[in-house]
Amino acid sequence: MDLNLPPRVTERAFARLAEIGAADQGKALRVAVEGGGCSGFQYDITLDAPAADDLVLEGEGQKVVVDAISLPFLEGATIDFSEELIGARFIIDNPNASSSCGCGTSFSM
Repeated sequence: MDLNLPPRVTERAFARLAEIGAADQGKALRVAVEGGGCSGFQYDITLDAPAADDLVLEGEGQKVVVDAISLPFLEGATIDFSEELIGARFIIDNPNASSSCGCGTSFSM
């Protein structure tokens, strides 16, 4: 993994955070990786207050944060927002994942 490539956040994801007023509430979109899920790892995406050791990605007055433990799993990933017939959600396009499951929140490396 190339540790020089932080995750990238799309304009669509920042726009959705602005729509829901995340920064107005003092919150950021936290993207974390945890053990578990049907493929070995799973994404945990929540609104949370930024912590001192987080990587902070900013755009449109909004913030997306990644903790130091999750960062290596998200190198070069793209954080996006998708609106489809089945629902709207934040999604991760992760080049480090060797496979993912149908739910889109679980992956393996």
